[in-house]
Amino acid sequence: MARWTDGPGILHGADAGVPVEIAASYRARTRGLLGRDGIEGALLLSPASGVHTFRMRFAIDVAYLSRDLTVLSVRTMRPGRLGLPRLRARHVLEAEAGAMTRWGLRPGRRLAVQAPPPVTLSAGN
Repeated sequence: MARWTDGPGILHGADAGVPVEIAASYRARTRGLLGRDGIEGALLLSPASGVHTFRMRFAIDVAYLSRDLTVLSVRTMRPGRLGLPRLRARHVLEAEAGAMTRWGLRPGRRLAVQAPPPVTLSAGN
């Protein structure tokens, strides 16, 4: 599997392509959704096996994903909670509470993330 870098992408496997923000660096994973009032789409933390909602301003849906991006479990967490790590989880997907139900995410569903291709500059630019 390719190694992700921080940045935008599209989540496939939900009912429709969902915009996703990839948090692959330690700094981006640590910040997560802290200090935000909401999120358009989802945030993918990779690698990660657990999350917390301390100092968060809104409830979130959390999907624990296996190495191959199969949904292991989905739960909703209110602010101020500590989610226990999932043994087989290698990635965590976060979104506003209720979003994952709307997208049809449930255990056993296989997802894919499409990151934009790297930008290359030609000599003529």
